[in-house]
Amino acid sequence: MTGYFIQAFIFLFAAVVMVPLAKRLGLGSVLGYLIAGVIIGPVTGLVGQETNTIQHFAEFGVVMMLFLVGLELQPAMLWQMRHKLLGLGGLQVGLTTLAVTGIALLLEQGWTIALAIGLIFSLSSTAIVLQTFNEKGLTKTEGGNSAFSVLLFQDIAVIPMLALMPLLALPELQSVGSATADHHEEISLVAHLPGWATGLVVLGTIVGLVLAGHYLSRPLFRYVADSGLREAFIAAALMLVIGIAALMGLVGLSPALGTFLAGVVLSNSEFRHELEANIEPFKGLLLGLFFITVGAGVNFTVLGDNFTTIIALTLGLMLLKAAVLFVLALIFKVHAGDRWLFTLSLAQAGEFGFVLLTYAVSHSVLPTELAQLLSLVVALSMFLTPALFIVLEKVIFPRYEQQQQQRDMDDIDEQGSVIIAGIGRFGQIVNRLLVANGVPTVVLDHQAAQVDRLRSINIKSFYGDASRTDLLHAAGIEDAELLVVAIDDKDRALELVKQVKHEFPHVGILARAYDRGHHYELLDAGADYVISETYKSALQLGGEVLQRLGQHPFQAEQTKQNFCRLESKHFDELFNSWRHEGEEREFNDHYRSLFMQMEGKILSAMRHDREDKHSSGERGWTPPPKDYLDDFES
Repeated sequence: MTGYFIQAFIFLFAAVVMVPLAKRLGLGSVLGYLIAGVIIGPVTGLVGQETNTIQHFAEFGVVMMLFLVGLELQPAMLWQMRHKLLGLGGLQVGLTTLAVTGIALLLEQGWTIALAIGLIFSLSSTAIVLQTFNEKGLTKTEGGNSAFSVLLFQDIAVIPMLALMPLLALPELQSVGSATADHHEEISLVAHLPGWATGLVVLGTIVGLVLAGHYLSRPLFRYVADSGLREAFIAAALMLVIGIAALMGLVGLSPALGTFLAGVVLSNSEFRHELEANIEPFKGLLLGLFFITVGAGVNFTVLGDNFTTIIALTLGLMLLKAAVLFVLALIFKVHAGDRWLFTLSLAQAGEFGFVLLTYAVSHSVLPTELAQLLSLVVALSMFLTPALFIVLEKVIFPRYEQQQQQRDMDDIDEQGSVIIAGIGRFGQIVNRLLVANGVPTVVLDHQAAQVDRLRSINIKSFYGDASRTDLLHAAGIEDAELLVVAIDDKDRALELVKQVKHEFPHVGILARAYDRGHHYELLDAGADYVISETYKSALQLGGEVLQRLGQHPFQAEQTKQNFCRLESKHFDELFNSWRHEGEEREFNDHYRSLFMQMEGKILSAMRHDREDKHSSGERGWTPPPKDYLDDFES
């Protein structure tokens, strides 16, 4: 028993030390896990043969990950992905398999071995790619969506690959395998059935899984939830995932695909978010353990004996897959930086490669020595993937951003009484309101992609840096009445306000502030009106909370107005305190003291209103007439 505790401590200690260090160095958590595995495995020898056993257990993290992915995909969304799923995914698997098989044949491998290698190397790492996408916020990008479509098709393709492997068995390997095989057999419901019967069992299992997920899951989770015990719900969630994985294994299907299908079925369930919250910690821990075992499983002896061959095969494989992916990205019109994201993120072999290699050896498709060499190629390609993401982040993405910035500024052929600098989520609303009321506007934005996106929906805007005087002249700044500053960059917004106030003092400036400090800076720079971007929406949400807690809508509205009035009353005092703090203008003790005094006065005034049942304002709150709701509904 003590030995298990020691092994668990070694794995956890390696993760705790290396993963935060790798994140701090900008390497990502996946590379941290892989390095931790290499250190405790082949470098120091702290873990040994038990790594293979732990890896089989840790692969369940991939199963959980695909269940969570399925929960995020409603069936309608999956149907919308069918073109990329079959087109991108199908072509990637098919073309990569053909290319690798052809190269293996040129290297004088038998056609069965060549085809098996092609199938194994056609897969990419779902675990590494999706984990990195989530960490770096790339999941919703065009490249991320395309990559996910390919990964999903690859996971589905594992099923026919597993079915095909026994048909590729070599007689000479079968004789050796029968002499050395152990007597342990996997439990299977379809092992001794004819092909047609196996197909019926598989089809019945999938249909039964869909029906059970739709009709039986809700009563089950409702029954467990009514107990009020969180640990019971966690147990139910784990039971569901483990049970589905076991069922898929019994009928010869991929556990990962089965749990993914179950996740899709449950994506419309009211218990979806609770399932995600309960399974996510287990998924993260098991995935981390899986990556550690990949690093710990690197056999330095085999690597040293075949170093040149393994490195050449690894780099050749990644270049070949990247070439196939890049061509597909061009065919399917994946744009700019997303094209490289799609290409480099999928250029490695995947964790299912280990599964197929083990399966191929046990079914006499590949000799053990070749399988060991190929497993190192799979592991090293996965090991290099985080480095490709670093190249994307540090080299490729900045280059495309620089190319966008070097694009020639648009010729501004319109002028308006209002110039809007920045057409993001904030500036768009301002512009739509003004245009809808017949106010002529000129919109400038320094992000070319955003300008092109708006033009595609008939919102006219111009690519250009609003801080350039020549562009402001072209936009008619001399005759404009107002400038709206809605730039996301705090420093650029501040500089623009200073510049326009100095060169065109007659133009009124209305600006969006990021926070309270930015609000003060904009006012100090000369802005005529400043609004904090989240203030109104937060106030609106707070009023909604009061209403849902039982406060009448009129009283909630009056409460919000009183809060605004009391804040405005003390605003100048706080602003002057900030203004006289010197060049640094940080929130010092005097400012914090004034702020706490203001909060105390607001709290006291609001409590007085509640206790007196009326407002201290001019008119106060008066209950509406009895027929108010009837008049309102009519």
